[in-house]
Amino acid sequence: GIVRGASPVLNDCVHILAALAVAALPPVITIDDALRIFRERGFDLLIADAQIAAAEGDATAAAAIANPQLGATVGRSFDYDARACPGCSATAWSVALTDPSALSDLITGKRGLRADVARAAVGAARRSRDDALRTLSLQVRQAVLDTALQQAQLGLARELAESTERTRALDQRRLESGAVSEAELARAEVAALQAQQGVDLGEQALIVARLQLAFLLGVREPAPDFAVDSTLFERALPETDLSVDALSREALEERPDLLAASAQEARAEAALALARRQRIPDVALSAQYAQEGSGQNALQPPTLTFGAQLPLPIFYRQRGEIARAEADLRSQRVTREKLRAQALSDVRQATAAVDANRRLVQRLRTRLLGRAMRVRDLVQVQYEKGAASLLELLDASVPGRRRTAST
Repeated sequence: GIVRGASPVLNDCVHILAALAVAALPPVITIDDALRIFRERGFDLLIADAQIAAAEGDATAAAAIANPQLGATVGRSFDYDARACPGCSATAWSVALTDPSALSDLITGKRGLRADVARAAVGAARRSRDDALRTLSLQVRQAVLDTALQQAQLGLARELAESTERTRALDQRRLESGAVSEAELARAEVAALQAQQGVDLGEQALIVARLQLAFLLGVREPAPDFAVDSTLFERALPETDLSVDALSREALEERPDLLAASAQEARAEAALALARRQRIPDVALSAQYAQEGSGQNALQPPTLTFGAQLPLPIFYRQRGEIARAEADLRSQRVTREKLRAQALSDVRQATAAVDANRRLVQRLRTRLLGRAMRVRDLVQVQYEKGAASLLELLDASVPGRRRTAST
């Protein structure tokens, strides 16, 4: 009894632990970790998965065969003496079986066209999910890099604050010995306070960057403090062997938004074919058996009847639906051409940006950063020996740290 009573408690504990495991983030996140977590629990991907499931449900419903309808009636005739003749009865009953245009749908091909429309919609939903994965994965990468940048800038801000505080303390001692004026000390104090302001702003920016990254990763509760891999900016620049033409061909063949647009165009084509096929009237077939008695003098001897019913397309022949489907098809074709042009433009813009940024980073890493740090160190030594002014020291310190963060 104790074991059975504890079982629900154990299940609750397991569910709680599972929820905590889902909400937890590793203490140090790399780009690969962020992408893996995003694929597992990103909000937009979960919504896209639900939309795919809904489209698949619509496809199942579109391909379904309508159920036949079974009807039965029973009644009684009054002021009629059923005993007057053998086999007579005052009780009337009937049974009817109706096909609600299921056979007509199959013969005319309407059911197949509806299934084609739904299948194309499923394909479009899947491609849209792939496109969401593509675009949001880029946002996740950018969020990781932004968080790493904010971490680096905060470290540099703290380093600058420590340096300006040492300079302020040095000027305080120099003022006491009469080596500098009070104005020089005041400038050093202002620089130290401004550097501390930079630390506070850097801490705020890092919190915002972490929250944005946690939101993209699907964290449901406020995320604990975590760090991003600080070696991101130390990696070698990746090589790009593909030319613009090769990248353009790859984009036209594999970009999910273009594939989704093609699926939407196929859906619109199937919808137009279905709208035109709807001009064929739906035929409803029926069969009925009825009787009220069974003798020769029965009010209704056993009778089997068959029937067919269809609307006459005299006043309306689906013109509105066809016009709407044609407009939808034109819209989808223009959208696909627009996305194609956008993809080619994106490739060229991205290639130009990569080439320019590669040159900037290489220049910063090879010469500019090293020379800026050398200037800072030399001016620091000169200032400590009294050969440089405070303004020269600040001018050498701040740009060097900005260049360090920009790499």
